[in-house]
This record gives sequence, structure tokens and C-alpha cells, in this order.
Amino acid sequence: MQKNVLNTDLSGRVAVVTGAGGVLCSAFAKVLARAGAKVALLDLNQPAAEKYAEEIRAEGGTAKAYACNVLDKDVCYAVADQVCADLGPCDVLINGAGGNNPRATTDKEYFEPGDIEADTKSFFDLDKSGVEFVFNLNFIGSLIPTQAFARQMIGREGCNILNISSMNAYTPLTKIPAYSGAKAAVSNFTQWLAVHFSKVGIRVNAIAPGFFATQQNKALLFNEDGTPTARTGKILAATPMGRFGDSEKELAGAVLFLLNNEAASFITGVTLPIDGGFSAYSGV
Repeated sequence: MQKNVLNTDLSGRVAVVTGAGGVLCSAFAKVLARAGAKVALLDLNQPAAEKYAEEIRAEGGTAKAYACNVLDKDVCYAVADQVCADLGPCDVLINGAGGNNPRATTDKEYFEPGDIEADTKSFFDLDKSGVEFVFNLNFIGSLIPTQAFARQMIGREGCNILNISSMNAYTPLTKIPAYSGAKAAVSNFTQWLAVHFSKVGIRVNAIAPGFFATQQNKALLFNEDGTPTARTGKILAATPMGRFGDSEKELAGAVLFLLNNEAASFITGVTLPIDGGFSAYSGV
């Protein structure tokens, strides 16, 4: 297997990753496996999670995929019990399930007179169920898996919970008020959990990724001829380092650092921005 980028040794540990059928969370699962962890990949789409579990096993790691709806408490508890039976009690939980929805997104960045009457989705046209879905997926979808798996951490040394926030928790992006608000809630929840579990030895932190170019968002960032889209121009202009992040290297390093029980043993309740300075830049 490839060596992990830090000397974080998770040998013998059991790591659970929700949303592991996606691009970034599958990468987290691989990072944990390369550090020696036995990894449970949870996703609503089990075949997608199984694909990445197979890739981990092909590298010599231990991984198993599970179908899991992070919004269903009974399902999460049942999966947690099954993971414990298959791999052992959970030592590391990464709450990676999340996302946005078009029903909770405006068409335009700025509201203008006439938008209500026009054929455009303005703030006033946001769908209540769409907003609820986004909030639930990101916030409740972190809370319920934590309830399910943190039970297995109580009284066991060196356990960690890592939530996935976003740089728009600091500065909301245009058009996506529900997603921005939900990620701000995840950052706040991270602090709350860190305090709540501080007496039983569970560290709780989060990462806040900025903009990373992946196959999933390639069409949004680059034209067919490879030139950057207008959105890419705005992103890079607002990113002091002037580039996209490398998810395989620059997210992996942050994850392994925060999970390292020697290097980060006194760190809990933080949300670490990994955004090239995006959240620090005022634009002037």
C-alpha cells in the first residue's frame, strides 16, 4: 500500500466513514486504510462504497462497505452494531455524508427588482422541503451517526470524531444559503461535541475544505477545451494562493494530523480551514 503522508499509525483501529461512496470521502477512507485502519465505508449507495472498498482491499488494506441512510436512526444503530461485529468497535468516525440540493439554491447571486415576477428562482422561491433536506443531510446526518458510533468509543482511549464542514461556514457562498448555514451548524456542533465528550477522552474536530478540482466538479470549473470557466476565475481571484487544492495530498495531511493522538492530542473543538486562504481573504 502507499505510505500515508504523516506518521499517523492507525494499525488495529476501526475507522468508519459516512458518505464513502463519494469522491472526497472515498479518498479519506483510503487514507485511513493506508495508515493501517480497518475501514467501514458507509453510503446510501452501497455499490459505490463497495467499489472503493474493493480498491482498498486490492492495495492490501481491510475494508467493508455498508448500505446506510444517515438520516435513519434505526438503520445507523443497526449498521453500527454490524460494523462492531465485523471489524470491532469504532475508534474513528468521519462524518462525511452531506451535500447541497438545487431546490435550496437561488438562480442569481443578487436579488434585483422584478425577480419575483420573472422566470427565475429567487430567495422567495426556495423550496421548504429542499432547504430541510440540505439541513438534515449535513447536520442531522452528522448527529445521528455520532449517536450510533460514539457509544462504542466511551471508555476507550484515543477515539476521534472528525466532521466535514466547509469554508462557506465562515463566509457563505452566494446562491446556497441552506448549505452554507448547514455547514456553519456542523462547525458549531463540532465545538459542542468536543466539550460534551471531553471528560470521556473523545476528541472531536472538523476540517473545512475550500475548492478542490475533482472529476465530480470538473464540468463546473473548466470548459470542454480545458480553459477555466467564469466561476473558476472568481474562485481563484478570491483564493490568495491562486490555485485549487490537491485532495489526495492536502486534505489527507489535515485528516491524518487531526487523528494523530500524539501530534494533535491537545486539539479538540477546532475546525481547520484547508482553503488556500479563501476564508481569510476579504477581497480587498
